[in-house]
Amino acid sequence: MEFSTIKKHHRQLKAVRAIRRFIAKLRHVLAKVASKLGFLLPRRFIKRLDWYIIKKFIGTYIYSIALIISISIVFDVNENLAKFTQYHAPLKAIVLDYYMNFVPYFANLFSPLFVFIAVIFFTSKLAGNSEIISMLAAGVSFKRLMRPYMISCILISALSFYLSAYVIPHGTIVRQNFESMYKNKKKNTAADNVQLQVGKGVIAYIQHYDNISKRGYGFSLDKFENKKLVSHMTASEIQYDTISDSKYHWTASNWKIRQLKGLREHITSGMRKDTVILMEPTDLVYSKGQQETFTSPELKDYISKQIDRGSGNVVQYQVEYHKRIASSFASFILTTIGVSLSSRKRKGGMGLYLGIGLALSFGYIMLQTVSATFAINADTPPILAAWIPNMIFAVIAYFCYRNAPN
Repeated sequence: MEFSTIKKHHRQLKAVRAIRRFIAKLRHVLAKVASKLGFLLPRRFIKRLDWYIIKKFIGTYIYSIALIISISIVFDVNENLAKFTQYHAPLKAIVLDYYMNFVPYFANLFSPLFVFIAVIFFTSKLAGNSEIISMLAAGVSFKRLMRPYMISCILISALSFYLSAYVIPHGTIVRQNFESMYKNKKKNTAADNVQLQVGKGVIAYIQHYDNISKRGYGFSLDKFENKKLVSHMTASEIQYDTISDSKYHWTASNWKIRQLKGLREHITSGMRKDTVILMEPTDLVYSKGQQETFTSPELKDYISKQIDRGSGNVVQYQVEYHKRIASSFASFILTTIGVSLSSRKRKGGMGLYLGIGLALSFGYIMLQTVSATFAINADTPPILAAWIPNMIFAVIAYFCYRNAPN
């Protein structure tokens, strides 16, 4: 073998050894990082007992939703079948536009009720089989027993908030359009004598607005500076540009603008004028349940815009925005109450506690409705109205937790 060949093999051997040393060091570093970040791994917190309870919780929750929503659909079909037939609603629209959006809306609306039923049902069964007693006798504290329940609540609450804030509003638009076409035929599509502030010192007025054609009649736009009128625009008609890439584009017909400078006045007029006015069709026509058709970011922007305009018709939007956040925490409160009530083994089974659970769940939902009504009609702060049910039931949950078996 030549000397050059030996030298070449030697260099290759050194390169292989260097790669092996690098791999060994990399494994060592990764092992250290894994040991440092081990507290982030789910297996550190979620043990076999936790998986057992989480599967029971989530499984019973889904089963209760499927059962109750199925019954609700049967009753809803029976109630609305005559209307669907009267207005000739197509089967595809009934299934895809109505019931495909009906199910997630009501499932999420009554999610606290389903959580409570699920907790009461399977926890009472565990207590009846002496499984809770065995866990406590093995040294598992009641606080430790609550861990898998809280983990399940995190998953349910996150899903519930995501659905209510981003997914369900789009489906609500489709469902409400279906109802206005094939069910009640009472959707509000016009407004009269609308006046709103569209900018700082800028007041718009429309005598009549038709939301179907997106056209307004009898339009005027007044601009004030230091409480003095400096510009007055009138138009016989104003049309919203629905195909524009940006918002707030309007076309005025038969327009006239009066510019006021002291005692002098300058008048310009024309047949058509493209202009930008900071208002949209949604600002002009309000329909029942409109706040439910906005996603949370859209709701927040709308509330901010209406407050800047000085509008007083924003309370129901504020209540809806805060209620979506507050409702996602209801799972934690009602789960704590449910576990505390049903974890003790008693004679007579779970009937009593299931009844108490249903009563408390319906009480929570009723309190949500009542507090929202007070916010709209009795000047209660919207954020307080949204959180009142959670505050009251948090006290009940704490009382039940303190008296739970340990």
